[in-house]
Amino acid sequence: MLNNKTIAVVVPAYNEEKQISIVIDSMPGFVDRIVIVNDMSSDRTAAVVLQYIENDKKDHYHEQIGKTEITRNLYNEAEIVLQKVRESESDFFTPSEVVNKDPGKSRIILINHLKNGGVGAGIATGYRWCLDNNIDCTAVMAGDGQMDPSELKDICFPVVHDSIDYVKGNRLRHRSAKHVIPGKRFFGNSVLSILTKIASGYWRVSDTQTGFTAISLSALRSIDLHRIYKRYGMPNDLLVKLNIASCTLKEVGIKPVYRIGENSKMKIPRVMLSISWLLIKGFFYRLWIKYFFRDFHPLFILYNLSFILFFISTPFAVKILYYLFGQHTGERPILNSILFMFLIVSAFQSLLFAMWMDMQDNERLYK
Repeated sequence: MLNNKTIAVVVPAYNEEKQISIVIDSMPGFVDRIVIVNDMSSDRTAAVVLQYIENDKKDHYHEQIGKTEITRNLYNEAEIVLQKVRESESDFFTPSEVVNKDPGKSRIILINHLKNGGVGAGIATGYRWCLDNNIDCTAVMAGDGQMDPSELKDICFPVVHDSIDYVKGNRLRHRSAKHVIPGKRFFGNSVLSILTKIASGYWRVSDTQTGFTAISLSALRSIDLHRIYKRYGMPNDLLVKLNIASCTLKEVGIKPVYRIGENSKMKIPRVMLSISWLLIKGFFYRLWIKYFFRDFHPLFILYNLSFILFFISTPFAVKILYYLFGQHTGERPILNSILFMFLIVSAFQSLLFAMWMDMQDNERLYK
C-alpha cells in the first residue's frame, strides 16, 4: 500500500516465459496485487506464473480485497443501475478466466484470455478486475521487463497522494532518450505524440506510446473499459477517453529501457497507420461528445467551420492547378484565385482559433 491506498500492477503478457520472472521478482513490496493477463500465449508463460502462485507465502502485506456489494437505499439507485450496466458489458471484453482459487487472498492474480485479444485487450481485462475489486491505484507494466520497477513509486505517488487521475511515464525527458531509443521508434513516437496531442486534447503530453502508467479508481469508473482499443493504439485511445471524462493527467520522467532480452512484436509501419486512423476518429469523437453533446463550446463551431471551408476551397484549387499545369490558354481564373485565398485564409484562421481555445480549455487537466 501507499498512503493507505491499495496498489495493483496490471501486466499484459504474450509469450513472455523468459521475461515474466524478472517482472514478478523485481516487483516492489508496496504492490498489493500483481494482475498478470496471459493473452493466450503459446509458450510456458502461464505455467511460470502458476508456479509463483503456488509458492506464494501470503505475507502480511497481502491486503485481502474483494468486490463490494451495494445495499439499496433511497439515494443509491444510480449506483445500482451503473453496477448492472457494468455487469452487462462483460460480453464485450475478451473472454477470460481467473485461474486463482481464492484471488481475494493471493498477491499474484493470473487471468487467462481464452482467445488472443491484443495488448490493449489485456490491459482492459486487468483494469476491469481492479475496478471490480476497488483497487485505489492501478499501474501498468509490460510483461517483458522493459520498465524499471524502482520508478513505480514515482508513477503511483501522484495518484495516491495528489489525487491525479492518470499518470504516465515520459522517456523523452531523459537525456539518453535519443541515444537509447531505436531511431525508428523515436521518430514514430514523436509523430504519434503530435497527432495524439490534437486528438486527445492533452496538448502538453509527449511520449504517448509508453505503457508505464497509473490510473485512479475514479478514472476507471468514468470510462467504458470495454471500448478501449484492443491493440497497440490503446494508450492513445485511452487518452481521448480520459479527456472526454475531464480526467487530470501528469507526466513523470522515466528512463528508457531497451536491450534486456525483450522481443518486440510491434510492426512499426502498420502500427503507425492504424493508430493514425484511430486518432483521426478519436478527434472527431471527442469534438462531438465533449464540446457539443455534453457541454457546448465555441471551438466546436470553429473546428467544423474550418473543415467546411477547406472542403469548399477544393474545387477552386483544382481549377487554379488545371490552369497552371494543364497548358490551358483561356482566361486567367482571377475570381477563382480570389475566392480560394479568401476561403483558405478563413479556414486557417478558424482552425488556429479553435486549437487555441482547445489548449486553453484543457490546460486545467494537465498537472
